[in-house]
Amino acid sequence: MTTGTGVAQAADNLPPKQPLVQDLRTGQKACAAGDERAYVSGPPALSAVLYDPEEDNHPAEANLVTGEFEAWWTDADGAEQRLTHTTLETPSGDRQQWRMPADVLPPDTVISWRVRANDGAANSPWSSEGDGSVCEFVYDDDSPEPAKITSPEYPEEVFWVDGVGVYGHFTMDSPSDDVVAYTYRFIGGPGGTARPERPGGPATVSYLPLRSSADELTVQSFDRSGRVSSESSYRFYVKDGRAAVAHWPLDDAEGATTADAEAGTDARAGSGVTFGGPAPARTALTATATLDGSVHGYLTPGSPAVADPRKSFAVSAWARPAQTDRNMTVASQDAGDSAGLALGLSARGEAPAWSFTVGGARVSGGAPEAGEWAHLLGVYDAETGEARLYVNGHETGTRSEAAPAGAADAFQIGRVRDGNGYHDRWHGELGDVRVHDRVVVPAEAAGLAHRTPSSRGHWSLETATDGTSPERNGGAPLKLGSGASIYRVPDGSCLPWLDPDCVPVPEALVGEGHLALDGRTGHATAQGPVVDTSDSFTIGVVVRLADREPERPMTVLSLPGEHTDAFKVRYLPEQHAWQLVMPHKDQRGAPETVVARFARADGRDGTGHRVAVVYDDATDKVRLYVDGQTSADATADLPNGWRGSGALQIGRARTGDGWGEYLHGDVDEVHAFAGALTDRDIPSLGSGTEPCFC
Repeated sequence: MTTGTGVAQAADNLPPKQPLVQDLRTGQKACAAGDERAYVSGPPALSAVLYDPEEDNHPAEANLVTGEFEAWWTDADGAEQRLTHTTLETPSGDRQQWRMPADVLPPDTVISWRVRANDGAANSPWSSEGDGSVCEFVYDDDSPEPAKITSPEYPEEVFWVDGVGVYGHFTMDSPSDDVVAYTYRFIGGPGGTARPERPGGPATVSYLPLRSSADELTVQSFDRSGRVSSESSYRFYVKDGRAAVAHWPLDDAEGATTADAEAGTDARAGSGVTFGGPAPARTALTATATLDGSVHGYLTPGSPAVADPRKSFAVSAWARPAQTDRNMTVASQDAGDSAGLALGLSARGEAPAWSFTVGGARVSGGAPEAGEWAHLLGVYDAETGEARLYVNGHETGTRSEAAPAGAADAFQIGRVRDGNGYHDRWHGELGDVRVHDRVVVPAEAAGLAHRTPSSRGHWSLETATDGTSPERNGGAPLKLGSGASIYRVPDGSCLPWLDPDCVPVPEALVGEGHLALDGRTGHATAQGPVVDTSDSFTIGVVVRLADREPERPMTVLSLPGEHTDAFKVRYLPEQHAWQLVMPHKDQRGAPETVVARFARADGRDGTGHRVAVVYDDATDKVRLYVDGQTSADATADLPNGWRGSGALQIGRARTGDGWGEYLHGDVDEVHAFAGALTDRDIPSLGSGTEPCFC
């Protein structure tokens, strides 16, 4: 019989279903036409999912269909060209395809296609009929031209321009009119894909240099077919970041009434400001200003320091609060009757926090402590629209979207404007107030907050005289207790690899000697606590246990308080690990922070382990290192360290009312520092040399 649409079918057969447009593909691209048509880089495989009603067949019969594809276009002479292809039979629901012949496919020509199914007795409607659609594609056989790259901030091959913390804007533009994307990457920096607003148009990306160096941008153009151009390279040279536009060290002489500016305008000081205050240890600062928290405790240059708050800027200072129970301002800038920006201490939450506000947006974080120094840095990045806060060189809090006001009035140190008056006055010390007219990048933030570690004792344990072993730099020696001695390789010892009759003797751990402890009473002590355990400190030691299977815990380092140790480092045989224990208070039974790191005891014939403990008061973290390595399990929070008052102990710890956990083994290269060494510095400990904090 014949249907009303002219499709022939058997009396007991239903025709195949019309192929759906959503089941059609031009290569890997969806069926589309007009402006959305597909562009392909080679002859595509046209494909469709074809269906035949299941009720046509008996249970034992296969439900098979073929696909009839048809493609057509208009050639250069205006004549229509048409190709057809019929596939082999496959089960209903399978994807059928036709790979178009490469030798006849014209480039840069709109090619249309459609498909229908046949079950051996009847055809389905064409996929283009009714609610269907013709599919179109263009075969592109030419790759796009390489992109041209330009940047107003960082001209190509110009030596040392602009600088760290200043965004560059790099425009990529290919002469080809069908480019839809540019892939790019900076040496050691970000990469990605930028898309022009229209095909063939330019695209611009921003890039924030994080270091002074030669840099290079490489770009490739992609057209609509997926063809890619050769690489374009653009070399530029980034110089150091611009210095602060305003800088008040606040290290002026006692009795001064004005703070001299190293950059910008001198700041007039109110009568509540006194100079000559203490400076944060191990920094370049020699003195700071003390503000009494009264209405007269402020400094101001009387003019803006941030010329345009809508552009990128940064404000930083060293701050030591005398109290933390109220809001206090380190620095701010007026914007009419209010403040356009403010950096300081917020007591609004459950606990005090450092804060940075820009145009009503606030970032908070860190834990201010009365009498403790912190370096604060607030950064507004106009390119991203975000405000961020750094405390002691580490970003803290959650970045906040900010919309700064354009008004720029007088800069203030120690107070903030609210309504028609000033409030939230600073009580404590301030120093090194800086304002930058750019982004201060993370490495610079760490540098501004850096406190260089300083050696507090280095005992190489090479010799002993009258029961003491000297400190390398002429400081107080280690006093050796009973059961402790310095082992040295005997003079005239032979070398087994040179003398086959040689009877070898044990070598020293490091250098020519080490401290040997008997495990019963053997220990050594250093005069005084050596380090302040309430502040950042580092202590490293090389230690070798005498036994491969120790039977009890043994302590290599401890620093006692009145009732317990401020810290101790001991070996736990049952865990095969070195363990750091730091009680939270100077009292027996106090809660403890404990971290550990696996290391097998190697016996007296081994090389031992280099063990170090680092307490970073700036981040409230404690870390244990073994052989230069630490881990998440060997790192913990420690918000409030306390100051041990006793002498540094080598080889024993406080136990009950006396001493115990005596170490049976060898100790060498005891090295103590004020300040927290970094992961980069730790591996140099135990080598017999001094670390270089460069």
